[in-house]
Amino acid sequence: MRPNSIAVLLIVLGVLALFVRSVTYFTTEQVAGPLGFFAWDVQRPYTIFINPLAGLIALVIGIALIAMPTRHRAL
Repeated sequence: MRPNSIAVLLIVLGVLALFVRSVTYFTTEQVAGPLGFFAWDVQRPYTIFINPLAGLIALVIGIALIAMPTRHRAL
């Protein structure tokens, strides 16, 4: 990947992390009943909290990567 594409990706992820505070997803597990021969599916929620500081750091690094001058290779 080129540095500009990494910078744009960091900026997009940083802005997204600033607006979205948490992500919740569900998993389905099969749980045995009290007698052992019954089983049913249970959905359990898991929440991932995103620190706004991580989004701010990603945004600053992305802007810094875009602001850096590019190096030209001498042939």
